[in-house]
Amino acid sequence: MPAPGVAARVPGPASRVSGTVRVVGAGLLGASIGHALRAKGVDVVLEDASPSQLRLAIDYGAGRAARKDDSPALIVVAVPPDVTADVIQAELTAFPDAVVTDVASVKLEPFRELTRRGTDLTRYIGSHPLAGRERGGAISARADLFIGRPWVVCRDGQTRASDLALVEALALDLGAMPLEMTPEEHDRSVALTSHVPQVVASLLAARLAEADEGALRLAGQGVRDTTRIAASAPELWVQILGANAAPVVEVLDALADDLRDVAEALRDPDAPGARRAVADAIRQGNEGVERLPGKHGQNRRFEQLVVMVDDTPGQLGRLFGELGELGVNVEDLRLEHSPGAQFGLAEISVAPATLRGAIEGLEERGWRIAGNTND
Repeated sequence: MPAPGVAARVPGPASRVSGTVRVVGAGLLGASIGHALRAKGVDVVLEDASPSQLRLAIDYGAGRAARKDDSPALIVVAVPPDVTADVIQAELTAFPDAVVTDVASVKLEPFRELTRRGTDLTRYIGSHPLAGRERGGAISARADLFIGRPWVVCRDGQTRASDLALVEALALDLGAMPLEMTPEEHDRSVALTSHVPQVVASLLAARLAEADEGALRLAGQGVRDTTRIAASAPELWVQILGANAAPVVEVLDALADDLRDVAEALRDPDAPGARRAVADAIRQGNEGVERLPGKHGQNRRFEQLVVMVDDTPGQLGRLFGELGELGVNVEDLRLEHSPGAQFGLAEISVAPATLRGAIEGLEERGWRIAGNTND
């Protein structure tokens, strides 16, 4: 049986990356890169400051140990943000013929630090895959982690076309979608779409720490969705937020103003304009959600139907099979279990044109439709 992390193979043609790839940092991202490249036949060398983490990643099949005669064509630095600049500089010095990239979630601070040191950055190209899991480490690594995910590449005026092509080839080999941005554009963007959501999720989840057990038994999918990423590692996020503090603070300040406005409106819901203030806040949220890219990066909206699924083996597979027979494609899926119930709720997103046929066809086959969330 294949080792965990290597069973899922990245679809597509043979590797675009030729030569040896050296991955420094054998945690979640580094080991996942190793698994995906090895699945395409690439020679992957792993290095990590932690001997036990390195051995674990090698045991799981993410790559091999370094040798003195290694001559990598590409080096991927996948270490915590507070040591990213140090490792990039060390790798540029140790391997003068290699292109060096990194996958840190903050791009401007390492670039500024290396520039302050006078480091020759001709062979360095910062990048960042927008992918991850709540749990880190080599044991959580997956070969398919990057499939369909954006991979930001930050070139500058010194970047050679061949070096840029190599980093973009890495992203494409892993199934990701390369996007070019400046470091400033990247950091402002992730402040809004990644870093502030982490803070908000953590603060909301913190309200649950001392909540009554009775209240927690009422927790539904809404609170689970909005607090899912609150399980992330505090040590890593202290580094990320500190390195991208200014853009994060700007968004948090604006959010704090919005929260204050809603709180003031709810202090006296019958006051003139109070209900409008609340409604406007919810409506603006609707508008923001509508702008999020949907499936395949398209701003396309889907309809939802909620199907009650018995909590027995094979039922979800049968549901998918019968939707296929009805000619209905499942665009997205969310599952929810109510505490103590012997069934789950499958909220299925489908193209609007197929909604009615899906409901009628499933009901004819004996499925119970809990409701259409758009009714």
